[in-house]
Amino acid sequence: MGPLKTAILLSVLTALFMTVGFMLAGFTGSLIALVLALAINFYSYWNADKIVLRMQGARPVDDSANSPTIRLFANDTKALARVAGLPEPKIYIIDTEQPNAFATGRNPENAAVAATTGLLQMLKREETAAVMAHELAHVENRDTLTMTVTATLAGAIGWIANLAFLLPGRGRGGLVRTLALMILAPLAASLVQMAISRSREYEADRRGAEICGNPLWLASALEKIDRGAHAIVNRQAEQNPAMAHLYIMNPLAGKRSDNLFSTHPSTANRVERLRAMAGEFEQDDAGKAGHGAGPWG
Repeated sequence: MGPLKTAILLSVLTALFMTVGFMLAGFTGSLIALVLALAINFYSYWNADKIVLRMQGARPVDDSANSPTIRLFANDTKALARVAGLPEPKIYIIDTEQPNAFATGRNPENAAVAATTGLLQMLKREETAAVMAHELAHVENRDTLTMTVTATLAGAIGWIANLAFLLPGRGRGGLVRTLALMILAPLAASLVQMAISRSREYEADRRGAEICGNPLWLASALEKIDRGAHAIVNRQAEQNPAMAHLYIMNPLAGKRSDNLFSTHPSTANRVERLRAMAGEFEQDDAGKAGHGAGPWG
């Protein structure tokens, strides 16, 4: 249902762009707004890994890493990538006590995954593996591309709102109606954009549980990360709040329930789904080896 829901939401966003664009700015204004949004988001998409990693203060992990914990983390992440049939991603560490992680990159061949030092300190090995499986699921599903398309359409609607009064002969239907559309259209686009983000998180949870082999590992990890994210400040994320949607858990102070203005589903809802998935694993694979073994065998 995840990919279908995303496709439906993208269709809604496209329809919103076409309708609002014509009503506020006509064909010329819509085209200008779309080109501007495409240019900005194409640059961001092509350079996403470098931009995000630099802004979050991430440092690369290589074979000469001094910390045994970091070396083990890197080896497990590479093993998970092999399980998922993905190229080995570039692996990074972020020095912050808040437990969290994210993935970036325009495709699996140029992907990067990052985890915080707090994540490695707070979580068990299997929980950390489940988190990285979730991030690799984002890579496999090409969610960076999905969110770039989403951002392009949402950004174009915002540009149309700004252009509405600058182009001659526009603003049809009266001043009040035009003002209402200028305010409500970008808001509606943002709501759809956030709904798509939440949908992709649920799908990454599902696929990540399959990759690591045990949904309960990810459920346990999410509960610990949620507590840590609310108790510990992530200064890099606070300085760049626009990047918050990339993380497995909102690194900023948030609310516990799914709501229209949240980029992440509630932790309780995610854990509930994973526990239900664990029950399905037990029913489908009773007496079989394989699930729960982890990427290390």
